[in-house]
Amino acid sequence: MQYLISVIHDQADLATPDEHAAIDVFNDRLQAEGHWVFAGGLALPDTATVIDNRGGEAVFSDGPFAESKEYLAGFWIIEAADLDVALKLAAEGSKACNRKVEVRPFQ
Repeated sequence: MQYLISVIHDQADLATPDEHAAIDVFNDRLQAEGHWVFAGGLALPDTATVIDNRGGEAVFSDGPFAESKEYLAGFWIIEAADLDVALKLAAEGSKACNRKVEVRPFQ
């Protein structure tokens, strides 16, 4: 089963060199153990554009979809046998990137 591990951050800075190194080690482990599907870091929220095309015309807005101190800083998509394995890996990812994470299974 695949899981999304969302990295949650609440500061206006990016990862430090030490955090990048720890993330690289974690990524290498995910790949070596067959859990890796895809991962990526995201730019700061002020670079976001929200698009709402539910009406007659698309509306484009600068900034994140929600005003919040916390924001999505990056993510991993992993393959895990079950939720227990996904949670264990997410805990290790949280330690590596020094951020809170959220785990959600794909439907």
